[in-house]
Amino acid sequence: MNLTIDQGNSSTKLGFFDKGEVIATYKLDFLDQKNMGPIIKRHSPTNAVISSVTRDKSFFKNFFSNLPGQLIFFDHTTPIPLKNNYKTPETLGKDRLAAVIGANTLYPGYPLLVIDAGTAVTFDLVSHNIYHGGNISPGLSMRYKALHQQTQKLPMVTPGDGPFWGGTTEEAIRAGVKNSLIMEIEGYISQVKEEYPDAKTIITGGDADFFVSYTKNIIFVHPNLVLSGLNRIIEYNA
Repeated sequence: MNLTIDQGNSSTKLGFFDKGEVIATYKLDFLDQKNMGPIIKRHSPTNAVISSVTRDKSFFKNFFSNLPGQLIFFDHTTPIPLKNNYKTPETLGKDRLAAVIGANTLYPGYPLLVIDAGTAVTFDLVSHNIYHGGNISPGLSMRYKALHQQTQKLPMVTPGDGPFWGGTTEEAIRAGVKNSLIMEIEGYISQVKEEYPDAKTIITGGDADFFVSYTKNIIFVHPNLVLSGLNRIIEYNA
């Protein structure tokens, strides 16, 4: 049994895998021994990989001191099953790279546009087992907050349905943010398809389902893409 841990700024996701298949996932708002202990005891993993932006290694080393297998702290020096052409690998978000590895594992041999729609929206390209890099754009909530916080009169609105052309200021903000991101996603898909006609688009992240419901292109949704990529890293380093 493999354990994958993806710790972000606001929450931590745990994934348990057996023979490449996800067995269980958990989301923790606060990571400590009290919250994680019963979960680990329930599944008894042999190996673990940790991708963390906040915790130092000492917490995990102490917690997993009796782990029977390997404990991997994922960073830019960790061996991975594809070539990384990013010019500054030490600055590349570990979740971005793990998502690309996860997508490449699920759809081997295909050129892939990997979209992670969260606080930021990231667009990453992989083909022929090579990661070519990608782009970062403000996410849905970040755009709403920016319009509200960086102006004096624009209200804070939430995502939702509405007309394409706003008839009120609230409708205009909602439609403007939503439509611009949808067109952005469609534009990236079209750009990749021009170079790679057989490319597939994979999307993950908290806002993935929202965008898929509005896009015209065929997009595959994988909510556990980062965890799947981390599991592949364990397998590759076995």
